[in-house]
Amino acid sequence: MDIRRLKNFKYAFRGIAHCVKNERHMRVHISVLTYVLILSTFFKLTAHDYAILILTISAVVSAEMVNTAVERLSDLFSAEYNLMSRIAKDIAAGAVLVCAIASVIVGIMLFWDVNAFKDIFYYFSNNALALICLILFIILTYIYIMLGPTTIVNRVKIIFANLKRKVFRGN
Repeated sequence: MDIRRLKNFKYAFRGIAHCVKNERHMRVHISVLTYVLILSTFFKLTAHDYAILILTISAVVSAEMVNTAVERLSDLFSAEYNLMSRIAKDIAAGAVLVCAIASVIVGIMLFWDVNAFKDIFYYFSNNALALICLILFIILTYIYIMLGPTTIVNRVKIIFANLKRKVFRGN
């Protein structure tokens, strides 16, 4: 594989990272897919079921990325209100909505198992550590979605810089 092809992967990952850093909806999708994949272990899914699940997840994430690209291009080419730009953005947002609705339907079809729901409930109600971890994970997910990774990293750097100053000043 030559260096140009490797750069294509770099550009693709840079695009994914941009969406995660700058798009709250993308962070929602990433968070939901994380929960779905973790909780899927409570269900008796086959390899075929997981294939459908991965295809569904990738469709939603891809649609969100295309939506972001359409929004950026529309903003680039029309600084002020433009009817065609609004229509393009609405269509792209509609594509995400169609994928999200379809993913919910697929999720219901794959995960509607009352016994598995009971197993999840019993697992967390009988395992205090797992329940605490779940609650912490939910709180961290909320912070991740609302602030984004860049803001979180910057705030953590500020906290550590302040701690370092205090330690070296002897406070």
